Parts: sequence; structure tokens; C-alpha cells
Amino acid sequence: MKKKIQFSLVYRDMWQSSGKFQPRKDQLERIAPAIIEMGCFSRVETNGGAFEQVNLLAGENPNEAVRAFCKPFNEVGIKTHMLDRGLNALRMYPVPDDVRRMMYQVKHAQGVDIPRIFDGLNDIRNIAPSIRWAKEAGMTPQGTLCITTSPVHTLEYYSRLADQEIEAGAEEICLKDMAGIGQPAFLGQLTKMIKEKHPDIIIEYHGHSGPGLSMASILEVCNNGADIIDTAIEPLSWGKVHPDIISVQSMLKNEGFEVADINMKAYMKARALTQEFIDEWLGYFINPQNKVMSSLLLTCGLPGGMMGSMMSDLGGIRTTINNLRKKKGEEELSMDDLLIKLFDEVAYVWPRVGYPPLVTPFSQYTKNIALMNLLTMEQGKGRFVMMDDSMWGMILGKSGKVPGEIAPELKELAKKQGREFTDADPHTLLKDALPEFRKEMDENGWDYGKDDEELFELAMHPEQYRNYKSGQAKKNFLADLQAKKDAKAGAKMTPEEAAAYKHAKADAIVAPVKGQVFWEFQGDGEAAPAVEPYIGKEYKEGDVFCYILTSWGEFVPVPADLGGKLVEINAKQGSKISKGNVIAYIERDHAE
Repeated sequence: MKKKIQFSLVYRDMWQSSGKFQPRKDQLERIAPAIIEMGCFSRVETNGGAFEQVNLLAGENPNEAVRAFCKPFNEVGIKTHMLDRGLNALRMYPVPDDVRRMMYQVKHAQGVDIPRIFDGLNDIRNIAPSIRWAKEAGMTPQGTLCITTSPVHTLEYYSRLADQEIEAGAEEICLKDMAGIGQPAFLGQLTKMIKEKHPDIIIEYHGHSGPGLSMASILEVCNNGADIIDTAIEPLSWGKVHPDIISVQSMLKNEGFEVADINMKAYMKARALTQEFIDEWLGYFINPQNKVMSSLLLTCGLPGGMMGSMMSDLGGIRTTINNLRKKKGEEELSMDDLLIKLFDEVAYVWPRVGYPPLVTPFSQYTKNIALMNLLTMEQGKGRFVMMDDSMWGMILGKSGKVPGEIAPELKELAKKQGREFTDADPHTLLKDALPEFRKEMDENGWDYGKDDEELFELAMHPEQYRNYKSGQAKKNFLADLQAKKDAKAGAKMTPEEAAAYKHAKADAIVAPVKGQVFWEFQGDGEAAPAVEPYIGKEYKEGDVFCYILTSWGEFVPVPADLGGKLVEINAKQGSKISKGNVIAYIERDHAE
């Protein structure tokens, strides 16, 4: 018999790769015993990126949820792990050192054993400090290789990164195949290279099932020395998520590996509970496209969970592009035509921005550049005309060094716009933030929480935590959920009911011109479609509220007037609007 292979249940990622939200604390407490009873999992992913933030958006306390979910696994010796985005920690943008360091102390106290530390650029400078801080906190740091396929992402490239992470103190290595596009033979060779040089290092494989390569990849990495395989369970397995434990266990057992048996009665119980959570509320926020596998992902290399946001974005600009083509006497493009164009443009953009691994948030940035290029090229303005600070930040090195070379045309464009490249260690660009957050907690009379976990939550997700504390997040969430339930049931509000629903103290934001409304080009997570901002979002006087794309191809910014809190939205992403129409309602602070 071959070596023993262990399994991890990536319960957190099952939900992230399917939709927007995560189960509540009470639901996690109910599912944990069934997962334990299955008897086949040595590890469970309990929290991390795309867990805590969405808990807050739902008006829930993520710290209570993490403690409650980890506790039963801790008691029976099943290791718990979390997703850690390195420089970005648990969010989509950089986090100061003192907040990152605090995270490991808090998470270890909450019962988390292993942080899976990855960097979207595979920049060791963004990973090494996290490894050190995790060890200092008593955790087992797992260094991560974000797998993609490009001319610069060679076996030698990844082997060298593994060496660097192990030298920095990583006790395990994860092959994170976030799009599922890693070629099986390549992954097998990489596993062998790492094991031959570091025989005592645990290797865990994390491969999404989107394009259909994951089962072959699992077999290859196991035959070359991998120790642990990430899996899922029905009804959230396969699609763009992960292979199901039943199939993986069966394949490896018949290959001669020593694997744990599955208690099928417990599996069916866990399956039924997960379906119950979906039916109760989580299903209203699940993107149906993420339940379907797609070989098209191999053509663009983007994570499968982004298909929903891509299609939403394309739908938003399709009308504008086709109007421009009509004026030029050119044939209209179907959604399929536009999707192929986007994939081709991603293939054009990706090498020119240095082949960043297509994982959060750099997958979104690359896609957004390509999307904007499609529009500006139809306008006759060429490429790279519309890029925000986030996109430029990736190119300029503010988030770390991209693996490849930035194209000369982008270097020249940066020079013309007065933008400067940097090779500074990204975390040195940030100043410590905890003193200011402690001050805010004190001024509000908020408790720091057990092991300072509430202070940490504010520092990690300031805007979302404030809305949670005020109770506004829960109100917004319940209203959103009810609206989705009503829509599914086919319920429609009368004009009188809609008028009564408007907030009494709210001011209308009115369209200054006729055109198409654009809020943003990505949602709250990889699996979420492009949407409007969440209800309760606060704007300052002078902030840009949204943009209107005019018929002549210009983006007109719409100011947030005197600012305030968003209470109602009348114009969806990509919708057409006339001059004078109400876009949304903002409630000012009337307390004087």
C-alpha cells in the first residue's frame, strides 16, 4: 500500500466559491458534529478571507462564529485552518503591520491552528513577515504557491519560492491552484521537486474543479509525494468549487493509497444541513453559474468564481459597445462574441502587466483593465486609457513585484502621467494603525473583546464593523434578503408601496445627464457579480457617488452632494437613466 493521504474540508471556500455569504454561527455549530462524524477529515478550513467581512455585512459577529466553529474540531484533534492573503490579510487591500501581527494572536486564541499565507503576486516580501508573526503566535504557518500557467511561472520559479518560504519558517507548503488551470503533469513534477529537497515538509494541494483538471492533478500530486488534499461535499462540490470527498477518496483508495473511510450516514447529514442553509437564505446570494464547470476558464486563466462578475460587467457595457458599432456600420456583438473578445484581451493584457497570478485581487484588476480596453478601443481611444489607482498600483509595484516585466508602453504611459514605479517593500509603505482604532473604540465606549478580537475586527474591516455595531448592517441585510425573496416569489411593489418605502429623511441623488449608470466593475468577492454598493455605505461631501456613461462615450462623475448614508438605490449597475431621474437616496446626519 502507498503512503497515507489526508483530507481537508474547505467549508469556508465552498461558500466563497459559490456566492457571497457564509453560514451563521448557529449553522456552523450544527454542521460541525456531522463533519466530525464523517471521520475522514484531518483538517477543516473554518475562516479567513471572505469569511469575516461578509459576516459583518450580514450583521453577524465573526469572532463569535470563528470561536464556535473551531471549538468542536479543537476538542477532537482536527486541525483548523484559515485563508490569509498576506499583505492584504483578510481584506482586498494592504493591511498595516501591527494589525497583521495582531491577527495571528487573535486567531490562535480563537482556535485556529494553521494560516494558509498567500500573496497574489507570489512576492516573498509579503509572505515572510506573516510566517514569522504566525510562528510567534503559536500557529503552524503554511506557505503558499499561487499556481498559474505562463512563460515565467516555471518549475524553477515555484521551487525557488517554496525554498524562500521554507527558509522564512514555513512548516508546510500549499499548492494553491485557485483557477484549477494548473496542468497535472506540471503539478506532479513540482511536488516531486519540493519533496526531494524538503522531505519533511507537508504539501497540501488546493485545486478548484472549474475547467475539469483537478482530479487528474490530485492523482499526480499524490503520486509525487503530496500529503493532504482539499475537498468539498455536496451540494457545494464540483462546478467551480472543489472535487467531492467521495470521488477523491474512491480514486486514491483504488490507486493504492491509505485513506480514511467515510461515514456515509454522517456525509448525508452534512449534505442535508448544507442544503438546508442554502434553502433558508444563503442560496439567494449564490451565483448559479458557479455550480457549472467550464472549459472556457482554460482560455483566460481567471478563477471560476469570477465568471458571474465577468458576465455582469459585459452585460453592463454591451449596449454601449453595440451602439458605437452601429454608428460605425459594424455588426452587433452577442454576449458570446463579447466574452471571447474579453478572454482575448485578458490574454493581451496579462503579459504586459507582468503576469500577476490571477488570484484575488489581481485577477480582478487584470480583468478590469481588459474590460475597459474593450470599451475604449471601440471609442477609438486605444488601450490602457481607463485604469484606476488600484490597477496602476499593481503595475507600479505598490503591492509587490510582478513576476514578469511591465511592457514598455505602460512604462511610457506611467511616465507621461507622472506616475512612479517603486521597488520598496510594500509593507513599509504603511504606518501602524492600532492606536487610532483604540482611540475610536474608547471614544465610542466599545469593548475591545476577548483577546482584543473586537479591536482587531474594527482595524481589519473598519467600514463594515461600524455598520455592524450601529445595527445598520443587519437592517440592510434583512431588507436585501427580503427583496431577493420577493423577487424570487414574483412579488411586485406598487408605485404607492415603493414611494412609501423611501426614507423620510433621505435626499435624492439626481442624474445630471442621460446615459448608463456605472457603480463599480466587481462585486464584494470573486463569486459575486458586479453590483451596486451596499445599503448603508457612507459618503463624504464631494465624494464621487457613481458615474454615468453618456451616449458620446464620456464618463461623467456624479457627486455625493453633502454626503451621508446610502439608504435606497433606484438605478442598477449598467441601467439606462434620463437626465433628472433619481439614482439613489442618501440620508444625511440630521443630528445637530
